Amino acid sequence: MHTVCVVGAGLAGCEACVKLAESGINVILYEMKPERFSPAHRSEGFAELVCSNSFKAVDISNASGLLKEEMRILGSVCVEAAYKARVPAGQALAVDRNVFSDYITAAIGSYPIVTVIRKELRSLEDLPECDAVVVATGPLTSDSLAADIKKLTGIDSLSFFDAAAPVVYADSIDTEKTFRAARYGKGTADYINCPMDKDEYYAFYEALIGAETADVEDFDSLHLYEGCMPVESMAMRGRDTLKFGPLKPVGLKTPEGKTPYAVVQLRQDDEKGELFNIVGFQTRLKFPEQRRVFGMIPGLENAEYARYGVMHRNTYLKSPGILDETYMLIDSRGLPPVFFAGQITGVEGYMESACSGIVAGINAAAKVLGLPPVIFPASTVTGALAAYVAHFPGKDFQPMGANFGIVDSSGLFEKKVRDKTEKKRRIAENALKTLRDFADGRGIRDGIVRTS
Repeated sequence: MHTVCVVGAGLAGCEACVKLAESGINVILYEMKPERFSPAHRSEGFAELVCSNSFKAVDISNASGLLKEEMRILGSVCVEAAYKARVPAGQALAVDRNVFSDYITAAIGSYPIVTVIRKELRSLEDLPECDAVVVATGPLTSDSLAADIKKLTGIDSLSFFDAAAPVVYADSIDTEKTFRAARYGKGTADYINCPMDKDEYYAFYEALIGAETADVEDFDSLHLYEGCMPVESMAMRGRDTLKFGPLKPVGLKTPEGKTPYAVVQLRQDDEKGELFNIVGFQTRLKFPEQRRVFGMIPGLENAEYARYGVMHRNTYLKSPGILDETYMLIDSRGLPPVFFAGQITGVEGYMESACSGIVAGINAAAKVLGLPPVIFPASTVTGALAAYVAHFPGKDFQPMGANFGIVDSSGLFEKKVRDKTEKKRRIAENALKTLRDFADGRGIRDGIVRTS
């Protein structure tokens, strides 16, 4: 019987593990927790969410929503878990972190052909004999394994910084100063909104840019990724940057019918509604400074913190020319076939990482079963992300999340479509039909690889 080693039990590793197990292949899953925790991880569970608890939009006219529907077609355990752990978040899919992780941890444990080894793997050469390897160690890959991967790939990994937003207890929010609403009244009023007038906004801004930050090794020399830009770094770009960014008041009105000068939004972070995270407030401020500066936000003057914001270094491969469209390492240098999955490949976002795990898992199964590689059509988000990672033509390769700009829509429109929403919906509908037909044609319904 074939065996594949999966290194890392984050979202991508768990998706790969399930695809392999469902295809009848033995899996040895390595996870270094609890022997060792990264700077951002706390829980022993699999698929731990360390930044936001949101998986973004659900509507297929949004590329993030389309990606999740594509993953549902491919039998994604992460999408299944997300809907089981869903908490109110308007038009977004947000989850209770613990319920989400527990569901996936239990799912992995239900497969008798999956062996879990809770031990830090320092080198791929230390793996037992296996037919293929899936490396899904994430952007917080340990130093020793990262050095081993650099040696294997023959290139230097690029680095950027990632940050998590603070989480506060709901009962410590002053509801006299806040109001519940969704932008433009769409969906239910799931967000707690903290309105600011002009004076409050600029006083907060001055305090923020003058606050003391925690030391982060190599922070000044490495790249700040836009998707998780610390709020204080964003503020440094100009007085009104936040007002037109995470604090934009567009589409929100107070109960009195007025549009605030700026708005800080809080999003539910757990199933019971006892925790809320401060949306867009990733930070590296020192903990006492977070309490002082964020305490200037109306409604958060006496907020109690379940978790302060933290920042850590992330690494990802310069994947074009290194990985192919199945996320397989083109030159494994004497090792069994090696696949990479997750943010280490250069995809950005929870579900994007999980999706790459699905593709890597399917292709690792196909490889050991002697079947042709499964290259997903670039007219789907799944295939477009893989193509981006493998073939990005420029010199400045940066992490990429789901978006319609990378999806191939050539030949889909005979004439220009002026309505952008309609155009996106037609691209989405074409992507879903294409993926269903492709999966049926390759015999991989639900992402399970079959030999017959």
